[in-house]
Amino acid sequence: MAKVGIVMGSDSDMPVMSKAAAILDKLGVEYEMRIISAHREPDVFFEYAKSAEEKGWKVIIAGAGMAAHLPGMCAAIFPMPVIGIPMHTTSLGGRDSLYSIVQMPSGIPVATVAINGGANAGLLAAKILATSDEKLLGRLKDYAKELKEQVEAKDARLQQTGYENY
Repeated sequence: MAKVGIVMGSDSDMPVMSKAAAILDKLGVEYEMRIISAHREPDVFFEYAKSAEEKGWKVIIAGAGMAAHLPGMCAAIFPMPVIGIPMHTTSLGGRDSLYSIVQMPSGIPVATVAINGGANAGLLAAKILATSDEKLLGRLKDYAKELKEQVEAKDARLQQTGYENY
């Protein structure tokens, strides 16, 4: 059963949102991914957000650009954690999205990652789930170890070849 809902307002968000999905795949976390426009199909959106809890989801990852209403509206309806991913925009470089998501009114929190921060959104969702899942916590620790080993390998290469040949 899916534990995480991943939702985006447009297929143009897919390159970023797929990074969240890839992390969840790597960590063995089931999810459901949808494209739903809160503005163009509000009835579909409301049904999505209202039914998320009964589907057994524990976290929603919502990506949005510009006015970025999707994460905040999810948080207004879904009683569990929502992680917002602000999308890069051509007009303001994603700052518009970031401000829209991070500046939620009191009582409607949205955890917010960096602009285009899909991978970190997936990791944060997994970490939330890992508070009650020891196996997932172990996979997260293994993932952190892999990251450390990658940095050590890069440093070893630098030490062997020097920056000129890196």
